[in-house]
Amino acid sequence: MRRNIVAGNWKMNKTFQEADDLINEISEGLDELNLRNVDVIMCPPFPYLELMTDYAQEANFGVGAQNVSCYETGAYTGEVSAKMLQSIDVEYCIIGHSERRKYFNETDEMLTLKAGMLLKCGILPIFCCGEELPEREAGNHFNVVKKQLETALFGLDPLDFAKIIVAYEPVWAIGTGVTATTEQAQEMHAYIRSLITDKYGKEVAKNTSILYGGSCNAKNAKELFANPDVDGGLIGGASLVAEDFIKIIKSF
Repeated sequence: MRRNIVAGNWKMNKTFQEADDLINEISEGLDELNLRNVDVIMCPPFPYLELMTDYAQEANFGVGAQNVSCYETGAYTGEVSAKMLQSIDVEYCIIGHSERRKYFNETDEMLTLKAGMLLKCGILPIFCCGEELPEREAGNHFNVVKKQLETALFGLDPLDFAKIIVAYEPVWAIGTGVTATTEQAQEMHAYIRSLITDKYGKEVAKNTSILYGGSCNAKNAKELFANPDVDGGLIGGASLVAEDFIKIIKSF
């Protein structure tokens, strides 16, 4: 069944003490909410994952990593495997974020391997896709997203693809303060769902959660989430402020 989801991507922010304070503050805010209609996921940096999973045992949220290795085990200094994440009860993992693609040269072929590693360990991938500004201005945004999905994910069998959470993030809106209009967001989300329908059928497409990422905040979340094909958000900067993150969750 398709779920509304608000996932916080902390990126490379917060010291250990700051992270502990923020998790505690968000947890207290969640205690006051009725979360039956929305799943909350928090994705801190790697060093704080076990701290986060400790809190999650008592609080009503899931824990996600921001990345994973495409290798299972071995001499890959600095990498973190899906098995390692599984061993500390991580339930979700972001893959394909535009910053990983841009700064670390991640390809869709690498993301195919990462998705496979995560699914093998029972971890649900949050797969990011989206176009850059020149691609949007050239009217090529649909083709870009289609290629990313087809290359990275459409080799999965239907049962595995049904475990994927898709996050559409227009790269030109990430960290810029510029947000896609509600019409732009709905148009792309509906298009993504149509691609899934063509590949896997109506039932899988209907049950796939598609999140919006790109300067989603406490002020615009309600309008964005009101779109029929927008099932929540992958939240960056606003997830670092407990009050703002809670307001976004309450937008459903």
